[in-house]
Amino acid sequence: MEVSWLKDKHFLEDRSVELAEYLISQKATVRSTAKKFGVSKSTVHTEVIN
Repeated sequence: MEVSWLKDKHFLEDRSVELAEYLISQKATVRSTAKKFGVSKSTVHTEVIN
């Protein structure tokens, strides 16, 4: 059984990649990406940078 924090880590890693790929492929802004994924601009910035 996978530990819950490890599951969360995988989710965040997957979401970070998805956000970055969207930003690049769509030449999107942080604001439009946040709106598309239903998260805050801070979340997009933090996840893509880290």
